Amino acid sequence: MPHTRTSLHARYGAAAKDLPVPENTVLEHLLSHRSVRNFLPDALPGPTLPTLVAAAQSAASSSNLQTWSVVAVQSQASRDRLAALAGNQAHIRQAPLLLVWLADLSRIARIAQYKQQPADGLPYLDTYLIAVIDAALAAQNAVVAAEALGLGTVYIGALRNQPEAVAEVVGTPQGVFPVFGLVVGHPDPAHPAAIKPRLPQTTVLHHERYTAPDSLDAEIGDYDAQLSGFQASEGLPQVGWSNVVLERLRNAESLKGRHRLVEALHGAGFPLR
Repeated sequence: MPHTRTSLHARYGAAAKDLPVPENTVLEHLLSHRSVRNFLPDALPGPTLPTLVAAAQSAASSSNLQTWSVVAVQSQASRDRLAALAGNQAHIRQAPLLLVWLADLSRIARIAQYKQQPADGLPYLDTYLIAVIDAALAAQNAVVAAEALGLGTVYIGALRNQPEAVAEVVGTPQGVFPVFGLVVGHPDPAHPAAIKPRLPQTTVLHHERYTAPDSLDAEIGDYDAQLSGFQASEGLPQVGWSNVVLERLRNAESLKGRHRLVEALHGAGFPLR
């Protein structure tokens, strides 16, 4: 694993020299995170899945409601179907495990029915947000655990492109919604992933109150150049960052089906009041 300063430099470029981050094995592990998109087909060791779930369940949970679940998809046929629904991303087919993380309010609804008590807070937007946040926190803990085991991961937000079809594949009932996927597997050493640069801390960190800068030209321009360099080193088109995010959010069509997410949520039993 690289030293903390090496990972910081990969993440922030020249600005890393001004960050007083100490050398620490846990920090090294966190700072060296990267998304892996090339995997070996090798099976995962037997203890991997329960280890990842134990790490996930050790994440914070709002009021200990534990409003998430996860489906471990290992069959090739199911992964092939989900890959087709998520933009034909090859790594979903390659890696031996796809975890589909779910916002799950059905468990509490069943408890309320069993106890014959009301759960009138379930239909509200905040409750759905709690479930999504809980799922995200749990998944990120699983990522950290997977990387500690020498495995690679990549999130699959494209499962939200066709959420009803994804729900059919993984069998979710009303009150459960697929939030994202997480591919887990052995990274292909022939195609190593690199640490992707991020925006400078001065862009995202505010002290006491949010302060919008008069101009983002300098910081965004520098970051565009830094990311273009990263893209060149990875053999990708050198388009920077700002052009990519604007294209990604240009119009409803650029959301690739996610513009109708509220409709899909309503259909899955989430009124979002």
